[in-house]
Amino acid sequence: MRALCFHGTQDVRVDTVPDPDIVNPRDAIIKVTSTAICGSDLHLYDGVIPAVQSGDILGHEFMGEVVEVGPGSTLRKGQRVVVPFTIACGSCFFCGNQQFSACDNSNPVDKQEMSETLYGTPMSGLFGYSHLTGGYSGGQAEYVRVPFSDVGPLVIEDDGLDDDKVLFLSDILPTGWMAAENAEIESGDTVAVWGAGPVGLFAAQSAIIMGAARVIVIDHYPNRLALAKGLGAEIINFRETNVREALLEMSGGRGPDAVIDAVGMEAHGFSIDNMLDVAKQKIGIGADRASALKQAILAVRKGGRVSIPGVYGGMTDKFPLGALMEKGLSIKSGQTHTQKYMDKLLGMIADGKIDTTFLISHRLPLEQAADGYANFKNHQDDYTKVVLKPGMEA
Repeated sequence: MRALCFHGTQDVRVDTVPDPDIVNPRDAIIKVTSTAICGSDLHLYDGVIPAVQSGDILGHEFMGEVVEVGPGSTLRKGQRVVVPFTIACGSCFFCGNQQFSACDNSNPVDKQEMSETLYGTPMSGLFGYSHLTGGYSGGQAEYVRVPFSDVGPLVIEDDGLDDDKVLFLSDILPTGWMAAENAEIESGDTVAVWGAGPVGLFAAQSAIIMGAARVIVIDHYPNRLALAKGLGAEIINFRETNVREALLEMSGGRGPDAVIDAVGMEAHGFSIDNMLDVAKQKIGIGADRASALKQAILAVRKGGRVSIPGVYGGMTDKFPLGALMEKGLSIKSGQTHTQKYMDKLLGMIADGKIDTTFLISHRLPLEQAADGYANFKNHQDDYTKVVLKPGMEA
């Protein structure tokens, strides 16, 4: 089969690789019909997430048709499914508490030492991401093996819901929803969202649905800010405006009630602190560029809530711990418990309460995936979301 493989920093190629096989009874094989490039994939592309090896198949946002099942799978051949990016067994302590991204059993034993050393505990499995999270082959391919297929995939029975409408149930829509949920939004709240990328836009959309009175999105890309405005959010261009001063003015001098960092470890910024972090990332020290998170903590009101869906992988310097403690802030973060939200959000899509298609800027054949990565990286204002179609002619 054909699949997009990692070969080094900013070097990805579509290669011919062996087809996946059923390995465990609960496995299924999916023929991929749509798969997307995620902002988190760029952390791999840029070489700032460790434990990615040459030849690894990338991609964690995908859906398709079931073509083969193991005897323990609950899926049937021919079904159309969206696959969550988080791999979960469904039976451990964490899965029992619907904390699917903390699953104890989805990261193989021989892969657990790396994440245990970095994070103090083994991480759960993720598709196409890193050997820290199991080293599973991803979905930017013609076919993919799905472990624990009796727990994860969501069957799409409505033929009227095409791939574009439901593909993002695999990751970024539940991630945006959980980000807003973690912000504990109450009616009348002012919510600030750093980042008008896919997750930030879905977080803003979710916050509005949850009853926030004002949602303010911070970014510097005009087209992405226009998309946020189209959702009903107010906008701040951080290259033109002092963000903290603007947020104080917009919130009556108090600060937002809740803030969401949808940027993560490769934040832009003008400070000396951020420029030093950029240099450290380039030489492999592993300092996350957390300028957006630091700004959010300083901007939020006293007693406010901080939600972090943006991906971080290492350490960060000069963290405003004093502000966090003295202001009495609450923080919630984590990889998304995707399985918890998929069915509910599918219903909202079917009812017309949530639209996801506005985000898609480009649809490309799988064979052009390398170009898709380069453009998503270098032209983010135009390439808001790239969907790859393995069946599309190049």
